[in-house]
Amino acid sequence: MLTAIVARIHLITIILITLPLIADAQHQRFESLDAALSSGSLFSGNTGPRNIDWFDEGERFSYIATNPETGSTEIRAYTVITDQDELIFDASSLTFPHSDVPFRYRSFQWAHDSKHILFQANFRPIYRHSGISDFYFYSISDQTLELVATDAGTAELSPDGSRIGYERNGDLYVYSFESREETRLTFDGSEHIFNGRFGWVYEEEFTLTQAWSWSNDSKYIAYWQENETEVPIFQMTDYAGQHSEYVQIRYPKVGDTNPTVRIGVVDVASGDQSWLETGEDPDSYIPRIYWTAKEGQLAVVHMSRDQRHLKLYFFDVNSGERTLVFEEKSEQWVDIMNFFESIYHYFFFPTDAHEFYWVSDRDGFRHLYRYSYTGELLNQVTSGEWDVTNIYAFDPVRRLVYYASSEISPLERHLFSIGADGNNKRQVTTETGRHLINMSPNAAYFIDRWSNTETPTQVQLKAANGEQLKVFEDNASVLKNIQKYDYSPKTLFSFTTSDNQSLDGYMVFPPDFDETKQYPAILDVYGGPGAQSVYNEFETSLWRQYLAQQGYIVVGVNNRGSSGYGREFEKQVYLNLGYWEAFDFNETGAYLASLPYVDGNRLAIRGHSYGGYAVLYTMTSYPDRFRVGISTAPVSDWRLYDTIYTERYMGLLGENLNGYEGSSPTSRAGDLKGKLLLVHSSMDENVHVQHTYQFVKALIDNRMDADLRIFPPGAHGVSYNTASYYYLMNLYTDYLNDNL
Repeated sequence: MLTAIVARIHLITIILITLPLIADAQHQRFESLDAALSSGSLFSGNTGPRNIDWFDEGERFSYIATNPETGSTEIRAYTVITDQDELIFDASSLTFPHSDVPFRYRSFQWAHDSKHILFQANFRPIYRHSGISDFYFYSISDQTLELVATDAGTAELSPDGSRIGYERNGDLYVYSFESREETRLTFDGSEHIFNGRFGWVYEEEFTLTQAWSWSNDSKYIAYWQENETEVPIFQMTDYAGQHSEYVQIRYPKVGDTNPTVRIGVVDVASGDQSWLETGEDPDSYIPRIYWTAKEGQLAVVHMSRDQRHLKLYFFDVNSGERTLVFEEKSEQWVDIMNFFESIYHYFFFPTDAHEFYWVSDRDGFRHLYRYSYTGELLNQVTSGEWDVTNIYAFDPVRRLVYYASSEISPLERHLFSIGADGNNKRQVTTETGRHLINMSPNAAYFIDRWSNTETPTQVQLKAANGEQLKVFEDNASVLKNIQKYDYSPKTLFSFTTSDNQSLDGYMVFPPDFDETKQYPAILDVYGGPGAQSVYNEFETSLWRQYLAQQGYIVVGVNNRGSSGYGREFEKQVYLNLGYWEAFDFNETGAYLASLPYVDGNRLAIRGHSYGGYAVLYTMTSYPDRFRVGISTAPVSDWRLYDTIYTERYMGLLGENLNGYEGSSPTSRAGDLKGKLLLVHSSMDENVHVQHTYQFVKALIDNRMDADLRIFPPGAHGVSYNTASYYYLMNLYTDYLNDNL
């Protein structure tokens, strides 16, 4: 999923070491890029409690902490009402059962009794997010650890705590804590048919790894069965060894045969199986399923292949009876999620009422709508010329919805509450900036992580009315650091393009900025649909800080296609990816060149993934604007990318062939003028290295030149260890220094 690339690049975590800094007359500076990259949390500070997980009906939360004396990882619990913090789990003296190997885990989930924990351990990756693990059940009271599932893709405790369900080798199983026995529920999993597991494209583009769901009463498991037998194979290698091994992935490119899916339901006690048939074209999608508040009723979301027509079906899982409850159509595409805003569902089914909520941009902005189970629109909950960006909780007692929006500013995010009937809206967070919320499931409390350009990240516990209860982190050390070192804050700006569109951006200036001088500028871009590059938040990038210290102005902009500004701004790119993004990047370059302190002859543009594509498109569409381009892991032709993502934004190939051809920078490679650095990994399973090779061939055909770096391993993030990460960032920096 290109819309997830920025957050998902597999950068290496660098441990804070002694900072090799050099001092100027007043402040210290990095003596090298390596020194900057190894400076840890110098400006980002501490993040407060990590991996927060609310339990005990939302009155407590657990979090991960590092013991300062032993260095071991602990699970601690905080009780809000008593302000009590206690140790729940310490693995330092625990070993795997029947072994002397120290116990290590990847993640965990609480049992509903709040007395047991299910641990995921021994993770072996398959795709970018999924993998195979073993699962262990831990009793807090007697500190025992029990292996309950081996070689499972996903596992989850039943709501009543009596069983654990899991997927293994394409089939579903349950383990009963009472009988201590494993029961197999499905029997037809094979190499290319999966029950309860997704293939590459569904996992990547619909952002789910667990392809099954417990019913609220623990009686049933509903699941996807995916058949990818007819999906074409893509293979790749890192060219290691004398005879290199090739990895094969079923990967449907635009126009290819997609995997087919259907929804099954199994009665856990009896093993009885049923299939829920939507009656729709098999060349379409089922991106979501939800158990409703009505016993034995499953909601199934269906989307047409072009993702412009959504239908919501309700099924009685016992009879198989199907009811079409709801439809949504769009002239562009229908969204069911936004990865960048960390909202993975636009449907919500409260467990205490026979109604559901749906987030839609049908009136021009993304808002919340309330429906009955018969499909009747009860009311539009939110309205206005701003976007709802996340839904955090439903308070069933006070009938309140807690949500985030861009109402105050597209550059900020704030928590609001509103009555389910659309009345009594209230702004909960008031501090200027971008607020990231983690709310308790009972809607009583929330953790608020917020910052602005002047304030480093604040981590606070608040009541639902906004009252501050506790400060977990104020990052006072960061405020001291920015006084001690040569730090450059973000400066927000806006300008109007030649076609009268206002765009928001940021600049990071050199710490010794002199407006009477001229500086080179670097436009750092992503630009993909639904993404947003510029917020009113604290500047923490060590690479940007180093570049600023070297005399560069670093710039970001919210181009058309970004979220937070309404449907017209975001979906103007439909059927024509690249055009408006490049137009806005060129306009940004022109604006920069008009400033007296920017050298318009020394402009660069840099991007990764969709950003890499935007660099190629901009450099070939406006060849006189940017002297230097750095394009990493770029798409060069959308016909080479996967079906779900591409057809969502570009439509079907047969209906938009001219759009596909026009969106490819490869067709204009001969127009390139500036210096161009291309970087890609041959093991990139997302944007295949084929993209870069085809663009390079087009350059050769036009007797054009570019610089190329291929990383044999590295996947979509390119770098594959600490050394390669340092190499990559120095490569970027040296290229800018040599050519600007």
